[in-house]
Amino acid sequence: MAIYEKKSWTNRGAVLAAIGASVCCVGPLVLLSLGISGAWISTLTSFQSVRPIFILLTLFFIGLSYRKLYLTPNDCATDELCASADSQKKQKRIFWLISILILFLLAFPWYAPYFME
Repeated sequence: MAIYEKKSWTNRGAVLAAIGASVCCVGPLVLLSLGISGAWISTLTSFQSVRPIFILLTLFFIGLSYRKLYLTPNDCATDELCASADSQKKQKRIFWLISILILFLLAFPWYAPYFME
C-alpha cells in the first residue's frame, strides 16, 4: 500500500497545477454558472501571466507519474496489494483518466469561446 501512496502524490500535484493553470479561464465560468457573481471575478484573469509556469508544472508532474508507472520497476513485495496485476491496471487507468481531464483543463482557453456564444 505504501508504493501506491508514493505514486499518487504526482497525480495530485498534476491536478493542482492544472487547476492553477486554468483558474484564469475556468474559474470565472464555473462561478458564473453556479450563480456566483461580483466584480472580484474579473481579478481571476490576472492569473493569466503565470499560466505558462503552471502548464510546465502540470506537464512535469504528468511526466513523473508516467515515469513511475511505466519506466521504473515495481518494488513491491509479492504479498502487498500494489504487486497485484489488478491494482497496477487500476493505477494506470486512473493515471490516463486524470491525464485526459488535465489536458482538457489546460486546453480550456482555446475552446472556452464556444461556451460564450
